[in-house]
Amino acid sequence: MEFGSQVGSSNKCGVTLMNTPIGRVVADVMGAKDGVGLVEYPSMIRVDGTRLLEFDYAELTDALGQDFDGSIFEEISSTHYGRMVHLDERTLLFANPEDAAEYIGFDLPAQS
Repeated sequence: MEFGSQVGSSNKCGVTLMNTPIGRVVADVMGAKDGVGLVEYPSMIRVDGTRLLEFDYAELTDALGQDFDGSIFEEISSTHYGRMVHLDERTLLFANPEDAAEYIGFDLPAQS
């Protein structure tokens, strides 16, 4: 078998959440969305999405029955892949940097 690199995007992004009561609820909310999959381990839950994952704090507050914000997201999450953008009301993970351009100041050079 030959190893090499593939040119192109997987169009995937994701985050690892701690498998705690809060992490479990967040994973359940996210796993119910189209294009989102969960992989569960004893101490963590992988949340993987296609193109974009949006952790809406109001939606998560409703599901938890208690306030959820960026500081709680940071407490329950560890590793991630994709471009992560924290806003006041949500956290976004983008599979492709060009999709996050307006948030991260990413500008693609013109191709000739």
